[in-house]
Amino acid sequence: MANQFIQQAKQAVQRMTTGENYSNQDKQAATNAIQAAYTKATPEEQKELQQLEQQLRDHQELQ
Repeated sequence: MANQFIQQAKQAVQRMTTGENYSNQDKQAATNAIQAAYTKATPEEQKELQQLEQQLRDHQELQ
């Protein structure tokens, strides 16, 4: 189940970082997906989620 949440988080971040037009709702959806994935994540998966969070923050700073 956690793996499904992580996949959703990855997809949300990917949509944010590859799309030119995105809304605040898209940003919030990506953040929510990451947070949901944390609830069931293993320590290794948590590191992956931290990387996704950083990727999202980096992308937002470029905008």
